[in-house]
Amino acid sequence: MNTRTVISAFVLLLMPAASFGASVGVELDHVRIDPTNTASLQRGARTFVNYCLGCHTADYQRYNRIAQDVGLTDEQVVENLVFTTDDAGERTKVGSLMFNNMSKDYGKQAFGASPPNLALTARSRGTDWLYTYLRTFYLDPSRPVGVNNKVFAGASMPHVLWELQGWQKPVYETQTDAHGHEAEVMVGFELVTKGKQTPEEYDRTVADLVNFMAYMADPIKVVRHRVGMWVMLFLIVFLVVAYQLKKEYWRDIVK
Repeated sequence: MNTRTVISAFVLLLMPAASFGASVGVELDHVRIDPTNTASLQRGARTFVNYCLGCHTADYQRYNRIAQDVGLTDEQVVENLVFTTDDAGERTKVGSLMFNNMSKDYGKQAFGASPPNLALTARSRGTDWLYTYLRTFYLDPSRPVGVNNKVFAGASMPHVLWELQGWQKPVYETQTDAHGHEAEVMVGFELVTKGKQTPEEYDRTVADLVNFMAYMADPIKVVRHRVGMWVMLFLIVFLVVAYQLKKEYWRDIVK
């Protein structure tokens, strides 16, 4: 293996996960992620368990860890976020992982592919990808579920948030490339059926949902950053002390 190959592999390892989530030729909308905004995380958790957890799992995360991190009590989590039951038919315990009762075989039969685990999707796809994906479903009668997606064309997932966003159709525009070839390009969307929320409210709902998914993908991010600041402060102080010691040790030697 030559040096160039080793360097290329190292650069690929250092590239952020968000870059792999970007779809070729699709401009992604940016979303601001704030893991310290507990109100946003609580709203995102509510949306996640009501609209996503029915098909997808997030079983690298525990309910009581969410309670600890987003400012909720165990009782509040059980009352508002836990809707599944165990094999005995009893309500899922607050210390359990976030799973659902849909089997992989049934998911594959219903959607053509088993719904993936969403616990780490914000890291593998990127938050901007998720934000754009959840806002760009559009009507497409040719698809089995009746919708398509601008970011992930041919996705087998239905538009589960349709009652909030409503239904929209794509708007195309004829554009000419540098070689003089004309093509129909999707330039936006037109709302044909209103949802329960205005477009601005829906954007905030999706932003809260993505914020929560980003938290699930890295639940110790806030703690890690806080500890990192203290470590940097310690190193700065230690550098000053070490420099003074160095000067003292070499004072009688270097003259």
